[in-house]
Order: sequence, then structure tokens, then C-alpha cells
Amino acid sequence: MSSKTLRNERPTNPLRRGLLMSAAAFGLPAFAQFRVEISGVGGTQLPIAIADFRDEALAGQPLAGIVRADLERSGQFRIVPGGIGLSETSAINFNEWRSKQADALAAGSVARLADGRLDVRYKLWDVVKGQDQGGESQAVHPDDSRLAAHRIADSIYQKLTGERGVFSTRMAYVTKSGGRYQLRITDADGEGGQIALNSPDPIISPSWSPEGRELAYVSFETRKAVVWVQDLSTGRRRMLANFRGSNSAPTFSPDGQRLALTLSREGGSQLFSMSRAGGDVRRLTQTSAIDTEPVYSPDGAQIYFVSDRGGSPQIYRMPADGGAAERVTFNGAYNISPAISPDGRTLAYVTREGGSVFRVCVMDLATGQAQRISDTTDDERPSFAPNGRLIVYATRSEGRDVLMTTTLDGRIKAKLLSTSADVREPTWGPFGR
Repeated sequence: MSSKTLRNERPTNPLRRGLLMSAAAFGLPAFAQFRVEISGVGGTQLPIAIADFRDEALAGQPLAGIVRADLERSGQFRIVPGGIGLSETSAINFNEWRSKQADALAAGSVARLADGRLDVRYKLWDVVKGQDQGGESQAVHPDDSRLAAHRIADSIYQKLTGERGVFSTRMAYVTKSGGRYQLRITDADGEGGQIALNSPDPIISPSWSPEGRELAYVSFETRKAVVWVQDLSTGRRRMLANFRGSNSAPTFSPDGQRLALTLSREGGSQLFSMSRAGGDVRRLTQTSAIDTEPVYSPDGAQIYFVSDRGGSPQIYRMPADGGAAERVTFNGAYNISPAISPDGRTLAYVTREGGSVFRVCVMDLATGQAQRISDTTDDERPSFAPNGRLIVYATRSEGRDVLMTTTLDGRIKAKLLSTSADVREPTWGPFGR
């Protein structure tokens, strides 16, 4: 397989693990049992207090704690403790909160409706100005109480930053435990969600469709690399690419109509594109090199990819329908796993330092200036949040495979620690659920 060939010097990268599964088991509940460890200090963080929600035990989830963790993980907020006994209907003593150096305060409540749903409410106050900033009410099924908390965090984030939050989006990743592999679809904090695929064989390279309805991935269930696409609402899956040789590294175009992928059906590993339905196969690169890991620019006009055509793996870009390629990365002799920010301005990738240290970097595509943002040494597969403010990547910490989120400057990191499995292959889903 092409990606494995590029990274065969690294015995722990995901592309050297073989690839994917056998029988699909969809729709089962999956509680990842994550906890979040946040480290680092941001340059400017807004101090905010999130009071425990009145009667939040009805939800079966620590709603205020979820909101706090979401906001803190964003790197934009510093949590101020306190607020016992408050709700969205409370009269707020702004002087008291000013003395606690809080700039904002949120409080809420949970009530059970006659039909069994939960009424989840919250309100936000600007402590500095002494003003009510409004709030919202959600009527949700008890199983969706975590989603309600993430939506509240999104609402607070947008009110205070002017940008859309990503806490109610989803993430896909792969876990390995006891010789079993699972493809999980979870909340953006790595918890909740469902098992999309359960397999005794490795799973790699999940890729979201732009509307979040499907995932493409690679399977070795037939003892060769085959690309599949799975509908996440029904669990139905279909074989997309099963050509002679290896079929790998699928990625959807921004309009969702095509996928780029790596095929070796004509000898070597080259980039191709094909329709979402599985036909109209077009060869995009015509080299004797290994070309792999394609990713579209947000406007769909270009494809970034990895090639060793210059002697070592580097990131290149070319028109989305093929053509002349230009090299993008020049710092370091080994750069792989490109990801492009939603605004098209920033490239995230993995660079090798020395012989065996792999770290996430970001590059300003306008200036070519690159910056290492991770402090771990075994990083893999960065993926941008849909608002472009955070990156998730896989790494190894304290002897475990874990997921890490980081701000683009690397100052605030959140380690998502699973208590039951090694975790790899993250990809952040689009807005909308």
C-alpha cells in the first residue's frame, strides 16, 4: 500500500498497521469513557463561570461540566469556579461576580416534560456590563442530553466570540482493544455516539462526506485494501473501489460528488478520482513516484497530497482534475498527512524530526511560514475542526495511543484519554447534525 510504503521506516504509524474489518455492527451505543486533561496557557482567555444546572441529575449527565470542558478546550476561556444554587431565572449580583474576576456567567436548569423529554434551559450574563445576553431552551430526548450541553457551549461560544462553535459536531476515530477494532462516531469531545463498525481487523482512513451523512474508509476484509462508503444513519455500506492492487486513502470533494484516492491498479501508487457512486474513474497523477494521502482544498480547486517524487515524502498541490504539481513543504526532509483549514489558509501536517520523532506542524500557506505546535513525539493524522480553530490528532502518551486537540498556536492542548482502548485515526466531522 502506498502510504505504508512512504512510512515504512516508522513501525508505529497507522498506515503500517494493515487496514480494516470484516462484519458491520451498526447503531449500538458506545460510551468511550473519556476524560479530558487540558494543559497550557492561552494569551487571551475570557474568564467565565458556568454554574451547575439546577436539577441536572435528571439528565443523567453533568451538563455544566460538559459545557465547562468544551469552553476550556477551545482555548478561548478560563473557568471561574462558583455559582451554586443558580439557574436561568436567578437574580444575579454582578458585583459579587466582578469581585471573582468573572467577565461572564451562565446558569441553567433541567425539567422533565410530560412526554418524557427534558427541557434544558440556560441564560448568559455579561458581568462586566451587568447585562442579560439571552439564552435558549431545548426539548430533547434524555439520550440527547449531552448534545444539548454541547449546543449550549456552542451558543455561549458564538455569543462571546462572534464565531460558530464546534462542540455539537461529531468526530470519527478508531479504537483497538483486545484484538478488536471499532470505528466510532462520537461527540466532538470523544464521548457518546455509536459504533459504526466492529471488526477483528484493523480500520484506517475514515473520511467524512461534506454533509456528514457518510464515511469512506479502507477495509482489508477480503485480504486486500478496498475502499467502502457507509451511510451513518442506516449502517448500509457499499464497496466503492476494489481494483487490482491497493485501494486506499479516500477523501471526499467539498461538493461531495467525487472522491480522490490512491490506487495501484495501473502499477505504482497514483492518485485517481471517481464519482461518489463509484464510476467515472480518472487518473490524476502520471509519475513513477508514490503519490498518496490526497485532500481537497475547501474550494475544490486543488488537491494537496504526499509524494516522494523529489526523493523523500513531501507535500505537493495540483489542480483537482490533475496537472502540474508544485511542492508546498520545504522545511524538513519528511512531511506527510496534509490537512487544510476550512478557510484554506493553513496547512497542518506531520513532520519527522531526526529518525523517529513525528510532530504536528502548521503552515501559513500565504507566507510558507511553518510552526511546530505539538510537544509529543509520535503524532499522526491531524484534522481541523469545521471552524478552523482547533486541530485533533493522534499521538502516544504515557504508553497509550490517545487523541489530542490543540489550538492552532499550540498553547492549549486537551488530551482525550480513553480508559479502555488505544485510539487512532481521528477525523473531525462537518457542521450540522
